[in-house]
Amino acid sequence: MEIVKTSITDLNALRNLEKTCFPLDAWPLLDLVAVLSFPGVVRLKAVENGQMIGFVAAETRPHENTDWIATLCVHPAYQRRGIGSQLLEACESQLTMPSTRLCVRANNTAAIHMYQRAGYLFIDTWWKYYRDGADALIMEKRLRQPSYEPYRL
Repeated sequence: MEIVKTSITDLNALRNLEKTCFPLDAWPLLDLVAVLSFPGVVRLKAVENGQMIGFVAAETRPHENTDWIATLCVHPAYQRRGIGSQLLEACESQLTMPSTRLCVRANNTAAIHMYQRAGYLFIDTWWKYYRDGADALIMEKRLRQPSYEPYRL
């Protein structure tokens, strides 16, 4: 398995992966085109035997002084092998803001435990966020200390 950058040429593979991983919440086609083509988005895929088996994307939000993990998914046949953790770590290594946030289904205990092991903490709940009315937990990780200029007299 290797983790590499992805591009718009991966649209069909990503669309299939999204539908498999998130049957209730797969992103619409236009959102997938956007995540694969907008500038400034970190987008990486896990590949094995020429197939996309995982994907992660993150965007910088300077006005919030944070990065957001927009999506992270691993094909069910490849889960519980550390691929999600590797994708997360590879994505974080390319982020620039002091903190990173993400949202996760409140009932997705496997993902929640992975994020907790990676250092993410709960900071909020978005009630009835998903199409079926499920709640989203907002989690945050401090990746680096913010740099401040010392006050000089």
